[in-house]
Amino acid sequence: MRHYDFGPLYRATVGFDRVADMMDRVLSSDMTQPSYPPYNIEKTSEDGYRISIAVAGFSAEELSVEVKEGALVVSARKAPEETERTYLHRGIATRAFERRFALADHVRVTGASHADGMLHVDLVREVPEALKPRRIEIASTTTRAIEAKTGQDGSAETAEGAAV
Repeated sequence: MRHYDFGPLYRATVGFDRVADMMDRVLSSDMTQPSYPPYNIEKTSEDGYRISIAVAGFSAEELSVEVKEGALVVSARKAPEETERTYLHRGIATRAFERRFALADHVRVTGASHADGMLHVDLVREVPEALKPRRIEIASTTTRAIEAKTGQDGSAETAEGAAV
C-alpha cells in the first residue's frame, strides 16, 4: 500500500487540518471493513439521521452506545448462558462486536432505542449560528470623496478649498 504525504496540503490550507488527518487515517487503516452486524443509515429530516443496527439475540442490557473522541461506538457482549444447549444449526450470530461510526462536526446523538432485534440510534446535526451562511451587504464607494469643511465665516468649503 502506498503512503501519501499530506505535508504540502497542511502548508497550503488554513483550517483543513482535520480533513487531511481524516484522509490520512482512512488511507492508512486496514481496508477490510467488518460486516457484522449489518446496519442502515437513513436521513430522517433535513438535519436528522438514524443508524439502525441488526442486533438479533441481544437484549438492551447487553448493548452499549457511547460517544467518545468524535466517534459513535456501539458494542455488545453476550452474557454467558446458564444452561447448556445443543444446537443442530446455529445461524443467529451472538458474538461480541464493536462498531465505530465517525461523527461529523456538530452532529449530536439524541437517543437510542431497542425494538424487534434492531438498535436505532438517532442523530441530529446542529450547526451553530456563527457557522451558518449569512449575507454580507456590499457597500458602494464614490469615486471622488468630498469633505465639507466649515470656514471661519461659517461657509462650507470643499476639500479643494473652493467656497460653496
